[in-house]
Amino acid sequence: MTQMPTPSRLLRIGTRGSILALAQAHETRDRLMAAHDLPADAFEIVVIRTTGDRITDRPLKEIGGKGLFTREIEEALTEGAIDLAVHSMKDMPTLQPDGLVIDCYLPREDVRDAFVSLAVASIADLPQGAVVGSSSLRRRAQLAHRRPDLQLVEFRGNVQTRLKKLEDGVAIATFLAQAGLNRMDMGHVARGPIDPDEMLPAVAQGAIGVERRRDDDMAAQLLTPIHHAETGLRIEAERAFLARLDGSCQTPIAGLAELSGDRMILRGEILRPDGSEIVAGRREGLATDGAAMGDDLAQELLGRAGQGFMQI
Repeated sequence: MTQMPTPSRLLRIGTRGSILALAQAHETRDRLMAAHDLPADAFEIVVIRTTGDRITDRPLKEIGGKGLFTREIEEALTEGAIDLAVHSMKDMPTLQPDGLVIDCYLPREDVRDAFVSLAVASIADLPQGAVVGSSSLRRRAQLAHRRPDLQLVEFRGNVQTRLKKLEDGVAIATFLAQAGLNRMDMGHVARGPIDPDEMLPAVAQGAIGVERRRDDDMAAQLLTPIHHAETGLRIEAERAFLARLDGSCQTPIAGLAELSGDRMILRGEILRPDGSEIVAGRREGLATDGAAMGDDLAQELLGRAGQGFMQI
């Protein structure tokens, strides 16, 4: 029988300290409370500051890529300082440390990018030569491919920081994940979501994964009832696509798996960092074959792109 957390035997949930990360950790806690009829004081939310949180004045590609937002949290999990770790899956490297596993995903939020501007309604309305800010190499490459006239600048920070930069005139527009805005009850900040046909989102955008120690049977049993199987199938396909491409924050990659019954459609694309060229493709098949579809699609795109396509 599973030993349930109690106020005297807390389940410690590790997370970054941003407003969004805390919202995701609390959603995880609330779902565990509901699934197991547990009180809030049987849990502790443990905030862990990561390298990516500490260094905000340099592009991610200069300081190490995706692991910047997960490394310290995974170290705490491995060492037993926390029992679970809650992650935005689009921040997660495709390879996990030995002894850790993610086999629980919460229901996926809106996958789309959101267009944010104080003065302009959409990408199409951006004036010739306008300055647009983004910390995402994918978004910048996609935008440069569609609008090579624009000036693209690095734009890091939380929602409030980015809005202040827009107010100060550093840029006329930026992009955020619609999922994050929704989870913070800030959907009104965006002019609107961008259709994936116009801007294919990042792999695993909008998905929350809960990581545990592989040998922690109690954590595994606690998480089983809150795992969302459909989200798991989609993320498995998308991350298989990413893994074959060896994707990181230094490579512009987009991918999205969508389900219809037991069928899956997987779309993916890779771009030159300057947006000058894009190679895209899709697969359709059984949802249970998603990982194989992702791997196969990635191999096709790599073959079509040729060596060095994504190098900066």
